[in-house]
Amino acid sequence: MTAMRHLRALLPVVVLLAACSNPTGQSQAQSIPDMPQPSRHVPADAASMKLSFAPVVKRAAPAVVNVASRRVVPRRVDPFWDFFMGGGGGGAQVQGSLGSGAIVRADGVIITNHHNIDGMSDITVQLADRREFPAVVLLDDPRADLAVLKIDTKGEKLPVMAIDDQDQMEVGDLVLAMGNPFGVGQTVTNGIVSALARTDVGAADFGSYIQTDAAINPGNSGGPLVDMDGDLVGINTFIISRSGSSSGVGFAIPAAVVRQVVAAALGGGHSVVRPWLGVKGQPVTGDIAKSLGMTAPRGVLVAQVYPDSSAARAGLKEGDVILSIDGRAVNDEGGGAFAIGTHKVGDRVPMQIQRGDREQTITVRAEAAPQTPARDERTIAGNNPFNGATVVNLSPAVAQDLGVDPFAGRGALVTKIAPGYAQNWMRPGDFVRAVNGKQIGTVADLAAAAATKPARWIVTIERGGQLIQAQF
Repeated sequence: MTAMRHLRALLPVVVLLAACSNPTGQSQAQSIPDMPQPSRHVPADAASMKLSFAPVVKRAAPAVVNVASRRVVPRRVDPFWDFFMGGGGGGAQVQGSLGSGAIVRADGVIITNHHNIDGMSDITVQLADRREFPAVVLLDDPRADLAVLKIDTKGEKLPVMAIDDQDQMEVGDLVLAMGNPFGVGQTVTNGIVSALARTDVGAADFGSYIQTDAAINPGNSGGPLVDMDGDLVGINTFIISRSGSSSGVGFAIPAAVVRQVVAAALGGGHSVVRPWLGVKGQPVTGDIAKSLGMTAPRGVLVAQVYPDSSAARAGLKEGDVILSIDGRAVNDEGGGAFAIGTHKVGDRVPMQIQRGDREQTITVRAEAAPQTPARDERTIAGNNPFNGATVVNLSPAVAQDLGVDPFAGRGALVTKIAPGYAQNWMRPGDFVRAVNGKQIGTVADLAAAAATKPARWIVTIERGGQLIQAQF
């Protein structure tokens, strides 16, 4: 499904790393809810500059692990070499991935990045004391680039790292990035939070990242970003770099998403059900703000509202400007999806909007994306142009899973291509719109059309918003 995801990057190169960590235990702030928050201050003198991060590292490091995974794949053979050497050049080769993770529950539950274990069949976790355990995947969440693993500790209780639950991080806060880069053992780098709620970067389609200047290197993916209480505030996941090495622009998945994924795994789920708003919009630019009478550009201008979605039932209309969701400023469509998506299904969430020349607050009920029409996933067979194509009915739930536009309309969506005639001309992400003049609205329509035996085929598909007609 990766080929179908819409990836955005404003800077030259996005480099996925490897590190992980996340606990299900409560943070210190939970255990003492009435304790006043300490005031933030910068070092005032030379003595303050000599203070050490050692107490924080001693508390957090025992819960940081190494995650190694591998798979055996057929070796690619050069046809030229195979012809002249008489064949036999096949065989298999081992592919591996090395990353980091964190123990999130004492009985061996571990959080890491999805891309550390994607497609791997053999996963090994090495603890801080160098003991190794085979791991199984409890939940894999490609949308957020997170995965939850489990090792069998035979009843032994392991050290855990608490997930921060206060969501009070500010730009300028000190943080430590921990992991196992290059396979040299545990490392720690320090820095500050450079920015919050970055939604215009990253390889995952659901994210609002913490940006940090703490050095994050290959092998750090899945490792924890830790605050000065020793709590996990994020999972290091990628950097933006021209060279592939850390240049002070690293990104971490925030604790709110980590909590959601871990809770789903511990609840027995195999996927994360995230609320869906049902809105398509665009950032408010300076020109748009001026036309709307706004003093400054902010928020998201609503272009479409999905019929019978939670946003539609809350009264949101085309032309409204979403300013914030649950107190979080929203400045692009991804920010809105994240703000509603980190809530639990059933939550009632306040949304501040501007309608006309005044601001108002409406309440949206967090609901899962509807699965109407039914998925009806099939692989088309037979003597027809679609042979080998796997298709599915588009619904908001399918669109959310695959990272496609739910407003693209009804149709049979191609999700993957197996060997067959379809691989000569179709691509994942194509919609089949018409066959021999008959409109295709569902997978059943396409299957019926594929079963006919016309003298020739005239097929219309939609690719990237453009209609393409092909004849066979």
